[in-house]
Order: sequence, then structure tokens, then C-alpha cells
Amino acid sequence: MTKVKICGLTTKAAVDTAVKYGADYLGFVFARSHRQILPAKVKRLTDQLPKKIKKVGVFVSPSLQELEAVIKIADLDLVQIHGTPLQEKASVPMIQALPGKSNQHYQVTAPYQYLLLDAPPKKYMGGSGETFDWHAVKKADLPKDNLWIAGGLDIQNVRAAIDYFSPETVDVSSGVETQQKKDLDKIMHFIQIVKGK
Repeated sequence: MTKVKICGLTTKAAVDTAVKYGADYLGFVFARSHRQILPAKVKRLTDQLPKKIKKVGVFVSPSLQELEAVIKIADLDLVQIHGTPLQEKASVPMIQALPGKSNQHYQVTAPYQYLLLDAPPKKYMGGSGETFDWHAVKKADLPKDNLWIAGGLDIQNVRAAIDYFSPETVDVSSGVETQQKKDLDKIMHFIQIVKGK
């Protein structure tokens, strides 16, 4: 079954809703964004988190030192890297975020364990709320395992994204927001649609 990451979380209510309805990953943005959060707050928001739910830190062009400091404070399980790829291996599994576009062969390469296809950046990396042209990406050029899909997903299009890409995980942020704030009903419905409930 496809896994779900609810990203850009900043409140206890949104975290609790994602957990209640079966999110597999919770995403926290440490890069510049209106969703940016401090590592210590992530630790507070997730101190009762079930072990099976994993915390993902989202970064743009970080140094390994910066990454490891946040991993330790926020107690992260994975890190998602946008922008300049990090060449060193972190202490937790790594997700490489790349824009979905044509004429590019995608593969999971060390030190990364996962590949995330996202919309091309606008003001900030990731989280633009827009989809990329799925059909411009040749499915044959994508890894068969460890593929995550993001970029403008919402309750209207996530099933189509799953049918097209067969990803391991779908990743949503703006698609479960109303006026740039997490919408608890949208979080619930998004997870239910993905999980087929």
C-alpha cells in the first residue's frame, strides 16, 4: 500500500490528525518557508509519536554539520534534501528531492536511499502547490523502488498520481491547507483516499 507523508507541519493539532488517520511520515521544514519550524519545537510536538511513524526533516542545500545538529535536536528519522545535493552520508536515511522534468534519467544514488520527484521551485524549494507535467517524465526512467511523489498533490489528483507513478510514498503539504494553514479535514481525507478507506 502507498505510504503518506504529511509535510510542513507546525501545530500539535495537525500532527495529531496526521497520526490519528494513519500518516506514515510527518514532514518538518527547516529551510526558509512560511512553514519553517525550529528543531526544539518539532521535538516537543512529537514527543508522544508512535515508533512506526517517522519524522522527516526538509532542508535546502544544507551542510552535513547543519543537518546533524538538527537531526539530534529534533530526533529525526530521515532527511529530505532540496537544492545542492549533499555528497556526504548522514546518520539517518536520505531522500534526494529533484524537479520532475523531461529528458532526465532518475536513479537513487549514494548517499541517498530515496528519490522524491517534486515541482520545480518557485519562491522557495518545494511546496509551490503546483504539479509538474507527469507525462513529461518517462516512467521507464524512474526507479522501481524507493520513489516518492510530491508537487501539488491534493484529494482530487492523488489517486491519479498513484495510478501513474506507483510510488512508494506520496508527499503533500499545500494540498492539505486552506489559506496556507493545515486543514485538519483535508489531512484526514487525503490519507483516507490514499489508504482506500
